Amino acid sequence: MNNNRIQRTLLFICGLFIMAIGVDLSVKANLGVSPISSIPYVYCLAFPLSLGQTTIVFNILLIVLQILVLQRAYQWFQLIQIPVVFLFGWFIDLTLPMVAWIEPSNYLTQSFYCLLGCVVLALGVFFEVKAKLTYLPGEGLAMALNKRFGIEFGKTKIAVDSSMVIGGILSSLVFLGDVQGIREGTVAAAILVGYCVRFFNRTITLPKSWIAVESGTQSSSVAVERKGAGTETCIVTISRELGSGGHAVGKLVAEKLGISFYDEGLIQLTAKQSGFTAQYIQENEQQLANSLFYTLYEQNYAYVDAVMPPLDALFMVQSKIIRDIAAKESCVIVGRCADFVLKDTPCILNVFVHADDAFREQQIMQRYSLTQEKAQEMMEASDRKRANYCHRFTGKTWGKADNYTLSLESSAFGVEQVAEMIVHAMQQNRRIHGRALA
Repeated sequence: MNNNRIQRTLLFICGLFIMAIGVDLSVKANLGVSPISSIPYVYCLAFPLSLGQTTIVFNILLIVLQILVLQRAYQWFQLIQIPVVFLFGWFIDLTLPMVAWIEPSNYLTQSFYCLLGCVVLALGVFFEVKAKLTYLPGEGLAMALNKRFGIEFGKTKIAVDSSMVIGGILSSLVFLGDVQGIREGTVAAAILVGYCVRFFNRTITLPKSWIAVESGTQSSSVAVERKGAGTETCIVTISRELGSGGHAVGKLVAEKLGISFYDEGLIQLTAKQSGFTAQYIQENEQQLANSLFYTLYEQNYAYVDAVMPPLDALFMVQSKIIRDIAAKESCVIVGRCADFVLKDTPCILNVFVHADDAFREQQIMQRYSLTQEKAQEMMEASDRKRANYCHRFTGKTWGKADNYTLSLESSAFGVEQVAEMIVHAMQQNRRIHGRALA
């Protein structure tokens, strides 16, 4: 495949130029610069150097740190970052006169230019990432720490950004006597820039000829390939509330229909294909404690194209495994948003098993040896995490009846009767589609 290096290089340079304008706007807003500019900004105030010059020096230092962290594992191609940072620093000084006329007279106008700076900076990052040539040294250092120590990129990115802000504060106190350049705008940039980049990823479509790369390059897209399970299989998916007996229902349905049953077994299959440990998968699959915090955390991955958030990667691997299983055999699959992953499967029955609180509390108390109060807390936390996870990866409301073929209350009918209802419905579904369950 044609690399289109000229087009991608021009796109990358355009991104650097736009990013430089974003940096200058944040300077003129005077509410605090972005984390990556915190230290350079302080030193341009303390010494007779321009912001562009201090940006170059600081980023060269970050490149050196990458080499020290990775040592022999360092990819020398990444030295291309050196001319990149010189160009970026030059753009910052070149574009600063373009915004010299901006002199905010009150906090409202300062806030406007601060937010505008975040949006412009994000647009530049979007072009830079889409070009898929290299990354700026700040992200490069986070990538190096990720590779060297195996720490999630999102965590290393937060650590690097935080270190820059702390370094900027300390440098400002030492050389300027007070804190300058690090204010609420710094926090806004840390939160909003990544969010805006993700927004641009969803809304701006660039010609493929601009960003085409050699085959084999991985994409950080989280889109799930929605293929049908197969032409001969029938599938039952069971979503369930904790303590409702959904696992027992699913196992009983599989036994009655004489087909395979998948629940905890998917953990081991995912571990083999993903590189994640079984313990990590068990602790993180099908649950998302706080969707807002995860969204903020996920923004860090918008700055690079080479990696994706671990939960997204986990969901993609499990989705592929579920599709592969469903294509080979009729089966019952519990949880893992299987109803969404297999949504285009012709012969499928999507079931939601729920129960009243008293029933669920009793089941949880017995299973986990908990008090009623602890069981209630566990139940509520589980519902919240599963709802967040479902909405994050499917965009649908977990437990909403019209998302399923059947919604059954185990506390009203009992596990055995609920299983019988599902078996009867599956047999009807099979006859409609002319399928065998073998």
